[in-house]
Amino acid sequence: MEFREHIRITEKSKTNFLISVKLLSKEKKDALKAVYAFCRILDDIVDESNISDDDKKIQTMEWRNTLENYNPEHKSNNVLINYLFESAINKYKIQLRLFTDIIKGMEMDLTKKRYNNIEELLEYCYYVASTIGLIFIKIIGYKNIETEEYAHKLGIALQITNIIRDIKKDAEKGRIYLPLDELKQFNYSEADLFNNVNNESFRNLIKYQINRVKIYFNDAEEYLFKPDRQKLTSARIISKIYYDLLLKIEKNDFNIYKRDFRISGLRKLTILLGAYIDSIFRG
Repeated sequence: MEFREHIRITEKSKTNFLISVKLLSKEKKDALKAVYAFCRILDDIVDESNISDDDKKIQTMEWRNTLENYNPEHKSNNVLINYLFESAINKYKIQLRLFTDIIKGMEMDLTKKRYNNIEELLEYCYYVASTIGLIFIKIIGYKNIETEEYAHKLGIALQITNIIRDIKKDAEKGRIYLPLDELKQFNYSEADLFNNVNNESFRNLIKYQINRVKIYFNDAEEYLFKPDRQKLTSARIISKIYYDLLLKIEKNDFNIYKRDFRISGLRKLTILLGAYIDSIFRG
C-alpha cells in the first residue's frame, strides 16, 4: 500500500491512538502520524497472508536498511522514511535505535510463535510497545527522566492487554503469546487454547494475566510527575481506555472466545474529556 494511502487511513482511523491525540498541535500530530504509519506498514507486512515468511523477512530487512542508511542530503526513494525523518526523527531528536528496535519486534513475530516465560514476553513487549511509548514522549516532550520508565511500563501494560484481547485471533495464526509456563501452572494446554476451551483453568489464567497488567498500569502512574503529567494527557487517555477494556473483560467473566471486546466511541469521548479536565485541575 502506498505511503500516502497509509496516512489517509491513519487520519480517518478511529483507533485509541488517534482519539488520544486529537488536541495536540499540528506539528506533533504530523510526527505521530508518521510514526503510526511506519508501524502500520511493518505490521501489515508481518500479517500479510499472501506472502511467505521468507519474503516478509526480506521486506522488513529492506525497511531496516533504508532506515539505517538514510542520508538527508540524498533523499531515499522511500517516501515514508523521508517524511519520518523530517517530521519526527530529526525534529524531535529521536534515537534511531528505537525504530530499529520496533523492526526487531516485528521480526520476532516471524520467527517466534511461543514465549516460554514472562521474561521472554516482556522482552517482546519492549520491542513492539515500549519503544513506541519512548518515541511518543520524545514528540510530546518531557522534563523528568522518570517519565521514560512511565513510557516503558505503560507500553508493557498496553501490549499485554492487546495480547489478552486477541488470544483467539492470534491462535488462528498459530501464535501463543501467553507464557507457556503459566499455561502449565494453570493446567491449560496449547490444545485447549487452539480449541477455544473456556473453563475454570482458562478463567483463572486470564484473571492472573489481568492482575499483572493492572500492576503495570498502576506502577507506570507512579513514575509520572508534574509537569509531565499534564503534557502526557494523551498517553493517560490511552491508558484509561485500555484499563477500561480490562475491566470489561473481567466483568464479562473473561469470555474472550465468544466476544469481541471494544470500548464504545461514547465511552472513549468521556475518557478524553475526563482526562483533559483532570489535567487542568491536577496538572
